[in-house]
Amino acid sequence: MMANSNPIGFFDSGIGGTSIWKEVTSLLPKERTIYLSDSKNAPYGDRPTDEIIALAIKNTEFLLEKNCKLIVVACNTATTNAITYLRNTYTVPFIGIEPAIKPAALKTKTNKIGILATKGTLNSALFEKTSSTIKQHIHIKETIGKGLVPLIEAGKIASKEMQTLLASYITPMLEENIDCLVLGCTHYPYLIPYIKKIAGNRLTIIDSGQAVAKQTKVVLTKHECISDTASNAQYHFYINSKKTVLENIVKGQDKIQITEQDF
Repeated sequence: MMANSNPIGFFDSGIGGTSIWKEVTSLLPKERTIYLSDSKNAPYGDRPTDEIIALAIKNTEFLLEKNCKLIVVACNTATTNAITYLRNTYTVPFIGIEPAIKPAALKTKTNKIGILATKGTLNSALFEKTSSTIKQHIHIKETIGKGLVPLIEAGKIASKEMQTLLASYITPMLEENIDCLVLGCTHYPYLIPYIKKIAGNRLTIIDSGQAVAKQTKVVLTKHECISDTASNAQYHFYINSKKTVLENIVKGQDKIQITEQDF
């Protein structure tokens, strides 16, 4: 295990994983972090499994070169398709992101839940394994959020195009009487205000951010490598496309450095 002062690494197919990064840094404010935004290859959700694994390996190698002591795979698609390979290949601990199906199953009163996710997540063996444990008593309405990630990456979160596309996914789920919506992509928490405009108070919206932050703390504690120095906290972001949208997403945070770099 690396030293306490080494950074926590994050990677995602773009800026979506910053929703996880915000939760982790809120819970662990003394930690250094390095975030890799592979926006050039976003979205991962439409890619075959072998390509997703190859991208996950590339991102992991980048973060290991930066001496990261733990890596958060801040991408549902990369987690469900590649984390088993990563854990079998590298000694660094990995924290993965899975759709929060089980918490939704505990909260639903209609016994009907919706899952908005990428094709790559919904078609993965890991997702099928997790969802199969509740399918016998919970109806799961799976919806592929095709087109949402590219709009978020383009900074069009509040656009009319986004609102129309989002409504085309949320409305049919509401018509099936779901009362819990699981966000199965780390980009999607940025859409929560717009989902609420469509659904009103009819939905409990569930994402994995806080659970991932808590698990990160548990693993760091287990390995005795939590940073205890407040001055240690610095946040470095690497992105292989224009950084404008990322800057807007993380603005207002202190000690941030963003580097545009091809990788």
